[in-house]
Amino acid sequence: MAADTVKHPAISGHIALKWQIRQSRPAQTMKVSLILPAAGLGTRMGKSPQPERGGVSRKQFMLLDGLPILVHTVRKFAASARISEIVVALRSDDMEWVRELLRTESQVKPIRLVEGGESRQQSVENALAALDADTDLVAVHDSVRPFVDQAIIERVVEEASRSGAAIVGIVPVDTVKLAHLSKVRQTLTRERLVLTQTPQVFRHDLLKLAFQKAREDGFVGTDESSLVERLEQIEVSVVPGSDRNIKITRPNDMDLARLFLSLETAQRIAS
Repeated sequence: MAADTVKHPAISGHIALKWQIRQSRPAQTMKVSLILPAAGLGTRMGKSPQPERGGVSRKQFMLLDGLPILVHTVRKFAASARISEIVVALRSDDMEWVRELLRTESQVKPIRLVEGGESRQQSVENALAALDADTDLVAVHDSVRPFVDQAIIERVVEEASRSGAAIVGIVPVDTVKLAHLSKVRQTLTRERLVLTQTPQVFRHDLLKLAFQKAREDGFVGTDESSLVERLEQIEVSVVPGSDRNIKITRPNDMDLARLFLSLETAQRIAS
């Protein structure tokens, strides 16, 4: 097994691999569509969820060095040779001004805007329905993870091209307890735990099936992998993520984001 890829021991290790993966051509030539769900209201930021243009309320539109976080995220994938197109799911009120916001980036990589839903899962499903039938792989990434690096994108897409399903994750450094009513019930083994990040990449037809099944069953997952796992048709591979690939969720995360951006800028100037 390659050093940069592990089979998650917690994901249905006893389940037979039913899904037959046929890689008909090199991974570099596969059509990979990226979905960025960006229709959220960002309530954990503690600001008013109103449509705005100044990047001061919803987290995906908060300003980082003068640009909305969403733009920083889009630029990372626009720079990746592995990504064929970017599909952004937005609230209808944001369509017009975000199209203008991403005009420059759309000259580098094809960018489409679709109307999102009331939840992340609905937004991703709406974007999924808008993809072309010849799409090979679908990557889904949190719009507020602007510090994903090119090596992570490369690794997770490469692994998904081989196995059909791959996510990004890091091993927790803290001891993790299972608790109930403020009482510890169990200490979990860290070696079998993964803190999942994005992007998460899947075969197009597999992800469509997973969303269809979830909709039929009324299942709501916290990420795309959870929908795929419950199909019990394929094992999901995990590739190493990065401590810098943070999800900007709370106000204090912006301080860390500014630090990471300054480090990226310094590295780019030095190179």
